[in-house]
Amino acid sequence: MQALELLAPARNKEIGIAAIDCGADAVYIAGPDFGARKAAGNSFEDIAELCTYAHRFGVRIFVTFNTLWRDGEEEEAHAQLLRAQEAGADAFIIREPRIAALEDITVPIHASTQCAIRDVARARLFESLGCERIILERELSLAQIREICAAVSCEVECFVHGALCVGYSGECRLSEYIDGRSADRGECIQACRSLYDLVDGDGHVLVRGKALLSLKDFNLKARLEELADAGVCSFKIEGRLKNASYVKNVVRDYSLALDALVAKYPERYRRASWGEVTGGFTPDTAKTFNRGYTELFLDGKRGKWSSMDAPKSMGEAVGTVQRIRRTPGQGMQFGVKPLQQGLELHNGDGFAIATADGVTGFRGDVCEGLQVRCKDVPDLREGMTLYRNISTAFEKILDTQACRREIPVRLSVRVHGKYVLDVHAVTQDGREVLSPFHTDVETAENRERAEAMLREQLGKRSGVYRFVVDELLVETAGGKLPLLSAATLNGIRRLVAEDLDSIPMERRFRVKPGMTNKMPGMTKEPSFAGSTGESLLRSKYCIRYELGLCPKHQGAKPPQELFLVNNGRRLALRFDCAACEMTVNAI
Repeated sequence: MQALELLAPARNKEIGIAAIDCGADAVYIAGPDFGARKAAGNSFEDIAELCTYAHRFGVRIFVTFNTLWRDGEEEEAHAQLLRAQEAGADAFIIREPRIAALEDITVPIHASTQCAIRDVARARLFESLGCERIILERELSLAQIREICAAVSCEVECFVHGALCVGYSGECRLSEYIDGRSADRGECIQACRSLYDLVDGDGHVLVRGKALLSLKDFNLKARLEELADAGVCSFKIEGRLKNASYVKNVVRDYSLALDALVAKYPERYRRASWGEVTGGFTPDTAKTFNRGYTELFLDGKRGKWSSMDAPKSMGEAVGTVQRIRRTPGQGMQFGVKPLQQGLELHNGDGFAIATADGVTGFRGDVCEGLQVRCKDVPDLREGMTLYRNISTAFEKILDTQACRREIPVRLSVRVHGKYVLDVHAVTQDGREVLSPFHTDVETAENRERAEAMLREQLGKRSGVYRFVVDELLVETAGGKLPLLSAATLNGIRRLVAEDLDSIPMERRFRVKPGMTNKMPGMTKEPSFAGSTGESLLRSKYCIRYELGLCPKHQGAKPPQELFLVNNGRRLALRFDCAACEMTVNAI
């Protein structure tokens, strides 16, 4: 039976715990250094606390060491790997080749998406180097994913939701070239979200002030069954810089989708961790930060992938603007004609409109019915589509209606001798304890009432456990029961929970093949600053296709030369039509 894992991002311990409560089977998080998001570092004490919480549910914690090391950093990086391993990490997501050869690193290693795995040869290479899991490039088709899964015996992980880099993972040097900050060091400035002019070889401006390299966000929730059938075992959500509400909302949405998949094929699939999520909220990813959604190249076909008009989150379209009234010095008021019935606006909602300069956002200070009062927004015009990118009502629900994750436990209680209680507990995941309790109390006069008390008090929650008394067997003379107080029974239940907690989660350890300390294409952090003609990124995304200028698919005759221009800096575009790829090159 295939275990399906939902892998959630965590900027910090608190977000990691929230992701677990919402249904994540695994969480990835960074230590103090060497993670590909420099602004998302964490102490080893916090990682240890997160591991302790996670392991109660069989949830695994993956620590990211997916940057390339500079000379002289080996000793500190090695020390941090050991500390993360000691803290309870279940795997390391790596980019640096030397980690694979460290003999005292015993937890599994996963080859990061930065390892640029997008074909069978590359996948087999990393499997042969000892990686228990490979994380695939995002710009792959389902057919390519299926081919790679069939060619390797290691686990395969795919991104299914979140922001998309325009270039192939691990091969983008645009940030370093423009600003000296390397994506290989977790310092990407997200130059792909910047505004550019598109200029031809004669200096004519074809497009002005658009985020021409910005992609929509990934969303493959509707394709999980196909990915699982192809052989993918881990479904990864991007977002180690995202806030708690984003992570909770997306994790809950995908967890419910995986639960539905498991329910559809109970003999084929199961979840990779245990526990049941109750309470909480109804997820809605349309209300969470996104630039619009795309399935990218999953069907092996090109589509409109760009978010060039809105590189930031527009949110969901809620209506059109009407009846604007501006009062000098007092702001403005306008009405909203809703796109759907039942629209409710609330004070503090965040709105956005598309303008010639991109996206203009503003807050609705006072929202009464479908009337909005706010500071003056000069670009707002009647008839414009109004988007809501922050719903204060939804954010409040996410903040106050927390999910609860519990482990179902079946109890069998045997009463014998002079009122000895043998409590046999079996958890959903198969952990088992037999705890005897000796009592010295009076006999209950009312057997039915005593039995009801025993079932009620033992069948409650303790910590993360939800107990159910499955069987009560009484082997005393006359079938008598002891007269036990609620406090005593509650104490028994808590002790059983402690016994279950004492059973450690099984940790995996890797078997190391004969490896070297070098991985082809991953030997040293490259520098592209000032390297004229170098390819700064290669992408499946193509600006010519997005603009209807593709000679291969659209029969167009584009200019021979195209450039991106930002604040006087020029970047050359090159097109490999045989491979159907675009490169951005230094000049």
